[in-house]
Formats: sequence, C-alpha cells, structure tokens
Amino acid sequence: MTNTTRNTQGMTVVVTGASGRTGSRVARAAEAAGLTVRAASRATGFDWWDRSTWADTLRGADAAYLVYPSDVGAPGAAEAVGDLAREAVGLGVRRLVLLSGRGEEQALPTEEALHACGADWTVVRAAWFAQNFSEGPLVAELRERGELVFPADAVREPFLDVRDIADVVVTALTAGDRYVGRTLTLSGPRLLTFGEAVAEIAEATGRPLTYRAVSTRDYGEALLGFGVPPQEVTALTEIFDTLLDGRNAHLSDGVREVLGRAPRDFTDFVQEETAAGTWKV
Repeated sequence: MTNTTRNTQGMTVVVTGASGRTGSRVARAAEAAGLTVRAASRATGFDWWDRSTWADTLRGADAAYLVYPSDVGAPGAAEAVGDLAREAVGLGVRRLVLLSGRGEEQALPTEEALHACGADWTVVRAAWFAQNFSEGPLVAELRERGELVFPADAVREPFLDVRDIADVVVTALTAGDRYVGRTLTLSGPRLLTFGEAVAEIAEATGRPLTYRAVSTRDYGEALLGFGVPPQEVTALTEIFDTLLDGRNAHLSDGVREVLGRAPRDFTDFVQEETAAGTWKV
C-alpha cells in the first residue's frame, strides 16, 4: 500500500482519447485515485496526426495512456505510437500504458514499437467492449432501426465493460513496477454471441431488437456508403476478419489478476444502460 501511495502522489497522467469510450473512464478513475489528469484530445489541442501538438501535451507529465484512432492495428499506428512514445520518453514521461486488442495480429507491430521506445510500458489487450452496444456507431442502429447489422455470425465473445479497463489501467499506473513490461489480457466473465447480446438488450428494454449477421465484404461496402474512407474500411474489415474468426471465444483472467475481483457482467451493463434510456427511440 505504501508503494502504491508513493507512486500516486503528485503523478500527472496524460490520457489520450479522453472523450472516448475508454479514455473518459480512465480519466475519471485516475482522478478518483488521486492522479492529476491531463486530457489529450483535439478539443484540448492534441492531435495524433499533428506531431507539433505532442510536446506541449506530454511535457511535465509522469505517465500516459495511449489509445490510437481508429484502431491500434490500423495502417500507421505502429509508426505513430512508436514516435509518440519515444518523444514522451525524451520529455521525461517514463510510464506508458497502451490499449491493444485481444487476438489482434494487426496490433502486434504497434505493441512492439512501444516495447522498443525505452519506457516502462504495459500493454492492455482488451476483448470487445460491452459499451460498443451503447456508444459509437452501433447504438444508433439499435435505437433508430431496431436492428444491429454486423459481420460476427455466431462467433462468441466475452464482452468487456470498459470500466474494468479503466480500473486495470489505473492500477497498473499506481502499483509501482508490478506491471511494467507486462501484457495484461482482459475479457468479460462469460461468452455470448452478438445475437445473444442483442437479445439481452431486447429483453431488458422490451423492444423487438434483432441482430443480422453479414459478411465482412458486405459490411465494408456499407461503411463505404456511410462515407468511411476506403483505406480505413480495408483496415477495419481485415481486423474484423481476424477478431471474429472464433479465436477470441475464450475467457481471459487479467481483470481478476489485477483487480482481485471478477469482471463486470454484460447483464449488469445492460440493466444500467436500459435504466439510463440508452436504447429508447
């Protein structure tokens, strides 16, 4: 306990993606733990694609939580994360935690770039977020159309509550050297198909919500129709082909290892979001 307190006192952590699904929770959890949070997003002057914004964001910080848009396995991610990590180390930011994807082969070069930067690093490999059903592009389909279309067929996934990611990240930052040089793999506590997940939401909300599986090719064509750039569509469909081939249909024990408790269940997430009116028309 003494080691944790000593490392926490006066620590300033840069949180990239601070307005996003994981970053917003990491920021709140870090503040609750007594850390000083420096939110890093375009709204605060930080831009992954404008390297001139990096130094002012990083200077004087002790640690950083790194989330690369649109995905850690996207083209250019390894170069950008590696360059930012080296700049961080050069400015005295020694402790870096990277959000990565569980089972995502495309993310490995980005993880390796972090390993090589000279920082005290931790990689957090996360399963599919439960909050992907309540935030971001998928929720509008459920709310407005009553149907979720996605290229997942009957694959099973242990959906992970992003609040567990935040708690793991903050614990890793405040636990001294315990998680330095480690890759932590996180999942939820049970396996569900995407169809079963939507069925749980339907039952909780009392709405006739449905799930329709499509091929990644058809899904990519739909994304193009929505105006997503072709290069991004190609990267995303390749990542979906990898992540949704069944390789992630198993549980990981990282949440219990780090936090000493079971991960939050998908049913609890659904009940909370239903009470908040997330899927109301």
